[in-house]
Amino acid sequence: MSPKYIEFLYQMIAFLFAISVHESAHAWTASRCGDPTARMLGRVSLNPIRHIDLFGTIILPLVAALSGIPLLGWAKPTPVDPRNFRHPMLDDILTSVAGPVSNFIVATGALLVLGGIALSSATGHSIVDGLPGGHAGAVSDSAFTPIAMLFYELMLINIVLAVFNLIPVPPLDGSHVLRHFLPGPVRMIFDRVGFFALLALVYLGGGLLWSVIRPVMNLYLFILGKF
Repeated sequence: MSPKYIEFLYQMIAFLFAISVHESAHAWTASRCGDPTARMLGRVSLNPIRHIDLFGTIILPLVAALSGIPLLGWAKPTPVDPRNFRHPMLDDILTSVAGPVSNFIVATGALLVLGGIALSSATGHSIVDGLPGGHAGAVSDSAFTPIAMLFYELMLINIVLAVFNLIPVPPLDGSHVLRHFLPGPVRMIFDRVGFFALLALVYLGGGLLWSVIRPVMNLYLFILGKF
């Protein structure tokens, strides 16, 4: 198998785990806040099959792999009924930010694992030192290499997923925070045109999007470089 497809395999594993954690966090938090809808549908689960969206989780990543563009995609949205929340505004915000927060936790955990590999030996340090180049350093026959590559992709994809979803554009998670502070008429417009704003952001504002994600990613890579 070529390095390109090996890298894509690691990315898909990391992606499926990342979206499963993200959607499970939404479902678990909603349940804790009084809405059992997602829990009753089995969405509090790390089984990616429960969160797969045919287009966003399967077709789009495959198109990305075949066309050579970065891996893109999403999961099936977690169903939430805000009418069941005990504190509607606060619980909606908590449920929304739970997904990105869970991704930051996973990204930080992956960073610590990579740091542990780097500190374990000179070989481990060599492997981790080469990760930003995408080839896990010069020591390809080490048992640490596939582990380091997987956790590196896990760190990057969770960062992208967390930061992207915190952007306050409907239907992203960050919009659920902003919309509660908007006047009624403005909120209605915000909800209606938000999806088109998201499409514009993704397809026309790629540079803007990465200008938001890159500083957070660079922070994690900076910390990784210190091990």
